[in-house]
Amino acid sequence: MSRFAGRLAALALPALMIAAPALAYPVTVESCNRSVTFDAAPERAISNDVNLTEMMLVLGLRDRMVGYTGISGWKTLDPEMREGVAEMPELSAKYPTKEVLAGAEADFFFAGWNYGMKVGGEVTPETLEPLGIKVYELTESCIHIGPKARSSMEDMYADIRNLGAIFGVSDRAEALITEWTARLEAATAGVDRSQPLRVFVYDSGEEAPFTAGAYAMPTALIEAAGGKNILDDLEKSWAEVAWEPVIERNPEVIVIVNYGDVTAEQKIAFLKGNPAFASIDAVKNDRFVVLDYVEATPGPRNIKAVEKLVAGFWAE
Repeated sequence: MSRFAGRLAALALPALMIAAPALAYPVTVESCNRSVTFDAAPERAISNDVNLTEMMLVLGLRDRMVGYTGISGWKTLDPEMREGVAEMPELSAKYPTKEVLAGAEADFFFAGWNYGMKVGGEVTPETLEPLGIKVYELTESCIHIGPKARSSMEDMYADIRNLGAIFGVSDRAEALITEWTARLEAATAGVDRSQPLRVFVYDSGEEAPFTAGAYAMPTALIEAAGGKNILDDLEKSWAEVAWEPVIERNPEVIVIVNYGDVTAEQKIAFLKGNPAFASIDAVKNDRFVVLDYVEATPGPRNIKAVEKLVAGFWAE
């Protein structure tokens, strides 16, 4: 295990240090609208995107991976993440093709809809099945192929639990969830939920903002921290909207998602420099909270994200 994976694992309870007995196979997990059965733990796994890759690493599964995809085409890695994937190849800078996955002799692909797979695209669970590659889908992304419950912290916990079952490390997964739950309770213990703060999530876009709706992870993070996403009635996960409803609903805090070529500082400067937004309380009062992409999407850093939101929402 790398030092990075070791630090992540240190977030868990002492029980992680005890070798758990191997789980009996076959194991069946629910992945969106499918039941997927594993006769043995995958040995040649590939994950797509930085947050999904961190879920694999925090479970100590680096030695079961042959690579990852979909990071450098859009994002840069922070030092911890660079260490975590050191000596592991990035097989595709953006979404992988079937040929890339087959060429790596993968037996497992951890991805999601709009996290490495597109509905009707070349790479789907159905197209990979003939290649002997089983797919587990990110829970947050299931809204793209059918109904699901609104976003909650349970989405991330479900993925950790299912990965734990797939790879025979359920004890490790449960210990992580127990520790995260306790940390979340401690971070939010003093939050007054009687009057939630109005919050807008600004991902990108100047002509029209790209933001988080009811099914995206930031809505769950904001609610955990005592806020309310002003667009939580948007029946989508991530989507482009018009600026008019944002101005009308007048957020008290704006959460900036930081990644890509346009920095968080540039996004804040755009909002503060545009006269159309001058009446928004968050802009007038300079109330912005910055979350890195890996904190705003489902993964181990969601707990840190809630801690940052609590500090940004209620520090005054």
